[in-house]
Amino acid sequence: MPITEYLQRNASLYGDETALVEINPQVMEHGRVTWKEYSLIEASRQNPGRADMTWSDFDRRANRFANLLLSRGVIKGDKVGILLMNCLEWLPIYFGALKAGALAVPLNYRYTADEIKYCVGLAECSVLIFGPEFIGRVEEVCDQMPRVREMFYVGDNCPTFADSYDYYVKFMRSMAPDVTISDDDYAAIYFSSGTTGFPKAILHKHRSLMHSAKVEQAHHSQSRDDVFLCIPPLYHTGAKMHWFGSLISGSRAVILKGVKPEWIIRTVSQEHCSIVWLLVPWAQDILDAIDRGEIKLDKYELSQWRLMHIGAQPVPPSLIKRWKAVFPHHEYDTNYGLSESIGPGCVHLGVENIHKVGAIGKAGYGWETKIVNPDGNEVERGEVGELAVKGPGVMTCYYNDRKSTDEVLKGDWLLTGDMAQEDEDGFIYLVDRAKDVIISGGENLYPVQIEDYLRQFDKINDIAVIGLPDNRLGEIAAAISQLKSDVSCSEEEIMDFCKDLPRYKRPRKIIFADVPRNPTGKIEKPVLRKRYCGTSVVAHQNEIDK
Repeated sequence: MPITEYLQRNASLYGDETALVEINPQVMEHGRVTWKEYSLIEASRQNPGRADMTWSDFDRRANRFANLLLSRGVIKGDKVGILLMNCLEWLPIYFGALKAGALAVPLNYRYTADEIKYCVGLAECSVLIFGPEFIGRVEEVCDQMPRVREMFYVGDNCPTFADSYDYYVKFMRSMAPDVTISDDDYAAIYFSSGTTGFPKAILHKHRSLMHSAKVEQAHHSQSRDDVFLCIPPLYHTGAKMHWFGSLISGSRAVILKGVKPEWIIRTVSQEHCSIVWLLVPWAQDILDAIDRGEIKLDKYELSQWRLMHIGAQPVPPSLIKRWKAVFPHHEYDTNYGLSESIGPGCVHLGVENIHKVGAIGKAGYGWETKIVNPDGNEVERGEVGELAVKGPGVMTCYYNDRKSTDEVLKGDWLLTGDMAQEDEDGFIYLVDRAKDVIISGGENLYPVQIEDYLRQFDKINDIAVIGLPDNRLGEIAAAISQLKSDVSCSEEEIMDFCKDLPRYKRPRKIIFADVPRNPTGKIEKPVLRKRYCGTSVVAHQNEIDK
């Protein structure tokens, strides 16, 4: 059944209970309310830094937006672009689009004006709804999106080229529209992260969304007593599909607008969060803040926090070892997925397999996996090949892109583009993105392996390894090294640390610079390659032969 039915069920069974909470720490830190006052305030309406929404409110708002869309001529199969920062209205708007029979099309909040135009055009959106952060970008291209018939603005001071969502939605009926939705209807278009070029439009049916919800609940056993802390952007499948576990269980979720370590720990304490999904940099920042004494754990109530899980990127085993030393009672899990497989969970470690930290796990609930060579044949266990997945959450296609679809969909199997290998117990380990593999002197170097090693160096905060052109070897490995704050380090120190690596795996250049990451935590390696390939850099050339 479509996930919209779970929202209706929750409104019926738990109508007066809180479904969503929004926390804006910046409001509190700018003098409107202090953290101490926040901890004493129960009614969210008294606190300008906190807002909440019951299940009944959630369902009513979704119905009103659905009816607003229908009143403007939206029909089943139309596409609704959603360009919003995380906020309390985000999910009701998303569900409103689904209830109208339209396809929800979430857009990355980092898109430039040209990227907004490109993605809205590729998805063939007829409606665009956006927030105040995007007025300038949308205005720049609003006359260049001919398919867009309606624009709605969420917030105060509506620009002249759009209609006010807040004004018009309040006049709409709060009853569900009479639109029939089935599992085989199209539901959403998500966009690839664009790490290999312009984003691709990923088409999913309602069946995919429903399966992602079942996968999340099966993996993490959300109950009515759980509280999920959502920090990553809701436009991304990772954040939303993890929240789907709260939807199925009818439990509360907290949307935190900020990633500072103190904000995360305070919110976990004061909102009694039990499940927290972090990205690698956020987890590292929390541990570093604790090590520096900036966060004193005995000041917070954290006993209810039962699960910390990480996804969206390879997880260094050294990080989880540090985490468990600080939070020994936490269950730990990691999920692997991609937007083409409707987000996290097609491969899943499982809290019972912490002894396999470093692996992404085995096939998730309802999924199958295999590792194949370039001919599509399965490799022997232990050999490196491309990971392929199969299950109810595989995309229908890349929308309006048959060529790219045919490259990754092989029957019912989806080629992920990730190189992986399976150990003797059947656990899968990511080796690297196929397109990130460095071929140096005829040897395949997998940057993730080198990055995992270098993250153990206590002066490094973040690391990215890319290939740079070399006349002799074809490519060499360069380590872009982001140091911890107030730490000095020489190139020779890092090279000395690498002496335990096999010679051919050692980086031959060290570049001290920040490591750029996108909002889902993935290293933006195309940015680094554009920045450093073929340019002059101040770097150390390692004088060792292959």
